[in-house]
Amino acid sequence: MPEGPSVRKFHHLVSPFVGQQVVKTGGSSQKLNPASFQSLWLQDTQVHGKKLFLRFDPDEELGSLGNISLPESLEKGERKGEAQDQKQASGPSSRKISQQSSQSVELVAPSGDSGVEHWQGDTPAGGPERWLQVSFGLFGSVWVNEFSRAKKANKRGDWRDPTPRLVLYFGGGGFLAFYNCQMSWSSSPVVRPTSDILSEKFDRGQALEALGQEQPVCYTLLDQRYFSGLGNIIKNEALYRAGIHPLSLGSLLSPQRLEALVDHVVQFSADWLQGKFQGRQQHTHIYQKEQCPGGHPVRREAFGPPGGFQRLTWWCPQCQPRLPADEQAQVQLS
Repeated sequence: MPEGPSVRKFHHLVSPFVGQQVVKTGGSSQKLNPASFQSLWLQDTQVHGKKLFLRFDPDEELGSLGNISLPESLEKGERKGEAQDQKQASGPSSRKISQQSSQSVELVAPSGDSGVEHWQGDTPAGGPERWLQVSFGLFGSVWVNEFSRAKKANKRGDWRDPTPRLVLYFGGGGFLAFYNCQMSWSSSPVVRPTSDILSEKFDRGQALEALGQEQPVCYTLLDQRYFSGLGNIIKNEALYRAGIHPLSLGSLLSPQRLEALVDHVVQFSADWLQGKFQGRQQHTHIYQKEQCPGGHPVRREAFGPPGGFQRLTWWCPQCQPRLPADEQAQVQLS
């Protein structure tokens, strides 16, 4: 599942198409007519957490540009890879923008974000709803100037390439291909920088207050109202680096430990994004590992709120011990 840093990179690679007109369309969607994008102009793109927003207009005139700026440290990393990325995004060369291919699916409960497309009808070219909201669910990705190719045979033994839901060809010569995305039209992008873990306006106080609730911190970390862009990889890595058991109740952790946890969330996310701009693969300590860096066996179990999604969680019992008070409180909650 693409997390905040991956979607920020999507945004970075899609941005060179702003100001270009859609000259040809394609895709397999049955719930949205890809031809409805014909002749529209991509006027703006914004990002918030795990969602990408694209503004389309029937006229060439530019709308109000409101791209969210990156922190200075991330902008430096962006500039290092900007020339190569923009060349690939606007010319005949290709660039895949997707999550790490080695990641396995961690969602073990049925989910509406299972990769099934969700379109909310066609928007007339002159209609008020001109922002296309793109959510990437479990398997969503965007490809630039290249189509996704099969990496292995399907259950029937066929080497069949994935079919894009939507393909947009632009006047500048490049194209975007959207796979397994959930899309809907809206009149404006839903952007709340105070909850976005990669925004300079991220509200640490609000995040700390949420973490202090009487529930396992691993539940709260995935709450996009307070930690937009945070997914299972960041959750596991931040908890390990902070030495906190995933089922520890936030109300029983000291303010210092909660502060440290938020620090690791922000730092790991920023480092991951920086690495994407520099072409480095993010190194994980605990996620999908059998041993932690200390050489201890790693445990794996699905955790989630009652009646909610259960997410696979990796932790080290020795490096992340569960406090006796946590165990007693958990018995009372169950």
